[in-house]
Amino acid sequence: MVYVTRGLIEALLEFATDAEPERFTVGLEVTPVEEFDGDLGLPAETPVFTHFYHPDAGQSVSAVFGMDLSTPTGRTRGRFVSHPRGELSVSLTDDLHATMLVAIPPWTPDSVAVFDRRGRKQPLEVVDAEPPAETL
Repeated sequence: MVYVTRGLIEALLEFATDAEPERFTVGLEVTPVEEFDGDLGLPAETPVFTHFYHPDAGQSVSAVFGMDLSTPTGRTRGRFVSHPRGELSVSLTDDLHATMLVAIPPWTPDSVAVFDRRGRKQPLEVVDAEPPAETL
């Protein structure tokens, strides 16, 4: 089972809508359930996808050095990819991760699915919880 917060799904779908007809992709990160306030009814070590690393952050540095310096190496546990042409699957052109959230139009929560890097569909559960606030 793959868990993701409703807020993250909504934000990703908004970015996908704004990017259409182009594809949109971002790295995703998790927060362990034990760090949430309140009981989510899941084991403490369960990872929940809660946030993303925006691809435009650090773009000027990336342009100079030719690499993505905005996303910490090895920090993303998953990737979100929008497929504006409607293919709800992992494609060979996607930047593959162990967990792939894929969305298609009409950009609703029902149009999101989760796959492993081999393209096998995984069960998805949307969690109605706010992740803990982070400080800089």
